[in-house]
This record gives sequence, C-alpha cells and structure tokens, in this order.
Amino acid sequence: MQLVVARIGRAHGIKGEVTVEVRTDEPELRLAPGAVLATDPASAGPLTIATGRVHSGRLLLRFDGVTGRDGAEALRNTLLIADVDPDELPEDEDEFYDHQLMDLDVVTEDGTEVGRITEISHLPSQDLFIVERPDGTEVMIPFVAEIVAEIDLEEQRAVITPPPGLIDDRAEIASARDAAGPAESGDSAAPAESAESAESGESGEGPDGSGDPAKPGDAS
Repeated sequence: MQLVVARIGRAHGIKGEVTVEVRTDEPELRLAPGAVLATDPASAGPLTIATGRVHSGRLLLRFDGVTGRDGAEALRNTLLIADVDPDELPEDEDEFYDHQLMDLDVVTEDGTEVGRITEISHLPSQDLFIVERPDGTEVMIPFVAEIVAEIDLEEQRAVITPPPGLIDDRAEIASARDAAGPAESGDSAAPAESAESAESGESGEGPDGSGDPAKPGDAS
C-alpha cells in the first residue's frame, strides 16, 4: 500500500535542498536518509533521500542526484510516497490510516445516519472527512475530538456529535475544494496523519493513498 508522507516545497539554498511539508507522524522512519520514495507525478522519481535536517523549524531534505537550486525547484509540489505494509497499524490507538477510515458509516450519537466516508482530505490545520450523504450530496466533517466522538472499526462506523449547522447545510463542496486547491487524499488520516506544515501558506491535497496515521485534532 502506498501512502503520501510529504510534499516538497521551495528550494533552500543552492546545494539542492528543499523544504518539506511533512504528512506523516513518523518522519524519522519515512523520511530518513536512504529512504527510496515514489513520487506524484511519477516522472519526478523515484527519489532517494541523501540528507535531512531541521532548520528554523522546517525539515530540509536533499535527494541523490539533485545538486543545485534549479533541480530542487523543479521538484516543487511533488508528493513523496512510501510503501507501507497494509497490515501495519499506527502505534497510537487514536490514530488511523486513511484506508481504515474509508467507507465507514457516519452516524450521530443518537444513531441518525449521516452518510459514508468517501475521502479524507489532509489540510495543514486539520484533517477532514468527506462524507457522501444518502441523497448524494457531500458534507465536510473536521476530524477533531470535539466532533468525532468514536471510531469503531469493528462496527465500521464513525460516531459524531456535530455542532449546529455542520450537517444541516447540504450544499455540495465542489466549489470549496476548488477554492482550497488540488486535493491530496492521505492515508493516515494520513489520520491526521498529523500534517506538519513545513512551509507557511503552502497546502494541497493528493492522490491515491496518502499521509500517515490520522488522528483527531483540536478544534480551532
């Protein structure tokens, strides 16, 4: 199974380093020197991490064969994708990979059906469940502890306590997605997967399976 673990940002300096927006809770494992990562677009990779370091709170990576600023800048917005054992589970019981959350039924605490999770959107601030309602419309539900009360994988359901207006507005979300830019689906929720923004103001969402584990965040 493939998970998006990072997105490449700007070139840093003149020696081929790039800033990285981390999409995994395990960067020391997924983004370690020597790691070989697939890419989206595929034409940019595969990429082998040569060095990694933290500078001013940002993760900087350099890849084998990328030695100058032009080569680094050409990789901007490329997604980095790791192969992960589908049976591997996050260490934290409150974290989930995207494939665990996909297709869960979403219900309120009183059992009212809301819909089915069809996508997990990983934003810099939090993760979102994209839920298809019975009438075909979609609603975005923040994956935060104040709203998502329970994830029951055995029963294949997510129990939510929605604030007023969250699921009452049935407007389709296509325009909201367009305004936010291309979406990157993540696997682990990429949970949230907690997303650590390596570069202020850069966002985007990705392809097939992504991220690392997702977990409920704090409501902002």
